[in-house]
Amino acid sequence: MKNKLVAVLILLLIAATGFAQKADDLIGKYRLPNKLDVEIYKTGDKYSGKIIALNNFEEGQTKDIKNPDKSKRNEQLLGMVIIKNLEFDSDEKKWLNGEMYGPEKGMFFHLKVNKVGNEKIEVVGSKYFFRRTLEWKKLLL
Repeated sequence: MKNKLVAVLILLLIAATGFAQKADDLIGKYRLPNKLDVEIYKTGDKYSGKIIALNNFEEGQTKDIKNPDKSKRNEQLLGMVIIKNLEFDSDEKKWLNGEMYGPEKGMFFHLKVNKVGNEKIEVVGSKYFFRRTLEWKKLLL
């Protein structure tokens, strides 16, 4: 009986430490629901993300044609930094205060990442009173 209790406690301890998110857990490559592949990387003490593949985004769109700044509508989407300033909050174990640009609508919105798992991450985008929670698939390359 004592051995079983010790084994259960060890398993619980391993599980608890396995779920504790660390700041750099976010680093990686992800497929967004709009088909774009984004690589998230560290810039100083914050995190950024750039488009690394288009995957026939918006039926073949390759330029930033919906950018609200008309002078930027000829810029290529591939390589564009669309995520900036995500910060890891060690108390909440979340990435907060980010900004993301959505080229399908030409809009900027606030971004936070709630959970990072082995196969996906949970992100929340918000603008004004609107908020949307999405899952991004982690690309295992």
